[in-house]
Amino acid sequence: MPQSHKDFTPQDALVAVMIAVSASDGTIRTAELVTIERIVDHLPVFANYDTGRMSKVSKIVLGLFAREDGLDLLWTQVREALPERMFETAYAMACDVAAADGRAREGELRLLEDMRYELNLDRLTAAAIEAAARARHRVL
Repeated sequence: MPQSHKDFTPQDALVAVMIAVSASDGTIRTAELVTIERIVDHLPVFANYDTGRMSKVSKIVLGLFAREDGLDLLWTQVREALPERMFETAYAMACDVAAADGRAREGELRLLEDMRYELNLDRLTAAAIEAAARARHRVL
């Protein structure tokens, strides 16, 4: 089990990003939690992931949010734990969580903007990922 953000596996870092975007607006919504659970249960990157780690990762992320330098620490750990080729994947997961309840709120949008900068994602790629997330979560 991760004792701190320094003990993150790559999968923990992906979970941390999803929890962070969910919590960024001050409320973790049921639709967002269901989306995180669905992603962890179905995507190949989580095939060997111990889902029992998710609770501890969530506590760590929420603890980081309470610190003045918490987001800086989170981004540092995400960059250290994830291979660079997974940065777009992390952003796609974060966008899916932000879109899960049908509306991306101001805090979520700010966190996604910060994430684009911190992971050095190019604007065109990020826009394509965002559009795909909107399309997947659109309702009639």
